Amino acid sequence: MVNGWVIYSYALLVSNPATALTIPFRFPRKRDAKLFRFPKSASGFLREMILPCKTTPRLAASRRVKRLAHLLALVLISDSIVSRAAEPGRELVRDWTVQSNFLNLPVKTGAPKRLATLSADGVVVREFEIEWAPDKPDFWVFVDLHKFRGRHASLFIAPKADGASGAIKLTDQIEQNENDYRESLRPQFHFTSRRGWNNDPNGLVFYAGEYHLFYQHNPYGWNWGNMHWGHAISRDLVHWEELGDALFPDNMGTMFSGSAVIDETNSAGFGSGGEKPLVCVYTAAGGTSAASKNQPFTQCLAFSLDRGRTFTKYSGNPVLAHIVGGNRDPKVFWHRPQKKWVMALYLDKSDYALFDSRDLKSWKRLSGVTIPGTSECPEFFELPVSGRAGQARWIFYGGNGRYLIGTFDGEKFSAESGPHELNFGNCFYASQTFNGIPAEDGRRIMIGWGRVSFPGMPFNQMMDFPVELTLRAAEEGVRLLVNPIREIEKLRGNRKHYSAMTLNAGESRLQTEALETAEIIFELAPGDSSECGLIVRGVPIVYNSSERALVCLGKRAPLDLVNGMLALHLLIDRGSIEIFANGGRVYMPMGVILKPEERSLNVFSKGGRARLVSADVYPLKSIWAGLGGRD
Repeated sequence: MVNGWVIYSYALLVSNPATALTIPFRFPRKRDAKLFRFPKSASGFLREMILPCKTTPRLAASRRVKRLAHLLALVLISDSIVSRAAEPGRELVRDWTVQSNFLNLPVKTGAPKRLATLSADGVVVREFEIEWAPDKPDFWVFVDLHKFRGRHASLFIAPKADGASGAIKLTDQIEQNENDYRESLRPQFHFTSRRGWNNDPNGLVFYAGEYHLFYQHNPYGWNWGNMHWGHAISRDLVHWEELGDALFPDNMGTMFSGSAVIDETNSAGFGSGGEKPLVCVYTAAGGTSAASKNQPFTQCLAFSLDRGRTFTKYSGNPVLAHIVGGNRDPKVFWHRPQKKWVMALYLDKSDYALFDSRDLKSWKRLSGVTIPGTSECPEFFELPVSGRAGQARWIFYGGNGRYLIGTFDGEKFSAESGPHELNFGNCFYASQTFNGIPAEDGRRIMIGWGRVSFPGMPFNQMMDFPVELTLRAAEEGVRLLVNPIREIEKLRGNRKHYSAMTLNAGESRLQTEALETAEIIFELAPGDSSECGLIVRGVPIVYNSSERALVCLGKRAPLDLVNGMLALHLLIDRGSIEIFANGGRVYMPMGVILKPEERSLNVFSKGGRARLVSADVYPLKSIWAGLGGRD
């Protein structure tokens, strides 16, 4: 009699839809028939389970059943891969035993996309879309093979590509690594990924002397796609070491944005007595890959017990099921007064929700928040109000930085003012602030996605330079101030100082030695001029006196003078000018590819007389100087 069935429902990302095989199976002993799950493969793409029939005694004691079932699973997997290798349009590019560190693949931006599938010992471990170069590649991308050394690997692509087998390279060094960080457009003090696209910063957290920057990453192309969590660390928020991708797509979806926390009390139970768990809370973006077809967007956990060097996805994922639309981007933090975790989650349109949990695994919905004019990527934190002893307010903002100011009682956020604008530039989105900053530091440090394209490069997009957020009280009410972190001083070269001078109408001066990357601290009295300002490497930064506005490359920010003065703090890199005005009242990060031949700095006045009070110019060193970049 058949007293159980083995059902293997597998999604190897090469099946669409997934194939289900049902095989009648007789257990060696009746008492062995019981519901249990086989372990998932490392990739998470294979799902196996045994469903019970009439008898359900303990099965755990029967090793013979498990061995037999796993053997059958391997047979089925192998049969699936062999059969799919022969499918029309699918090409087996290479079959080999892994002895090299990297699989290098050619990319031609704009070429037709192909689906690449890498298996190790018959189990799919990586799958991604790639713009496969038909001839000379624009650049090379790579798959890190260290963890697969000694295993049997197979690489398939679909549809077929002529000459694909001869195009790939198996090496111990990344192909063309001699050019890394030496590229002509590589930003010199902004984080960029070694290869591929980056967007949202994720999981900003400080632990054991290291700042962790996770980020949305497509390691296989210049454009958005294949969302992974890239990962870099820093000890000073300026110099970054890229560790490689931390989270990979699985059958629940690609890895969309989220946050990270240090579970100091081991509330989730992931700890084992050594390092404190570093827990990432992320969105599994169902339906954004072949493997996750028809799956919803859900919220999930992954944890590390080795300071973020390796991660394990929680077996009980998702911890928060689908609610509505493309609900995503969980920002989680520890609410100390009530000793619980709080999550801010984007729902749909301009709507967000708050949840709480005692263990990071079970979440209860608390209340809702709506911010007109923004969506996605919530951030939620408390700041003291400078100049008002003992007062603090909570800030809630969305993807473009529009923020509300109010109070939070542990369950409901009550807005008192807003929305207000945090950012006035064209090079900012999806910012996040760090969890875990030590109390003795106490700063609220933010990093945003620097939205600027770098054509012809093996990387694309960047992170804005880290900034500190503070709250101030003014006549118009409480507002956020944004200023570059003090660590920028680590990159300063020798200062060039310019003393006070009068600027007559139409006059442009302040020529200096050629500058490429620089920090400029500048104070100007507009006087009776209609316009005045700086021209930095060919880009005008203009104060319009009649409109009381700061203008740069079509972006405009309202700005009142302070005691008749305009104070500018500028950070100039190869692909950006970040503008901080009047002590951080205006934050205007501008993405612009600066002309390499244009290295001048001018100050000007129009329609009247202005006065330059002072200017300090610091050349800035490259953060890549030990990795191949400019000294």
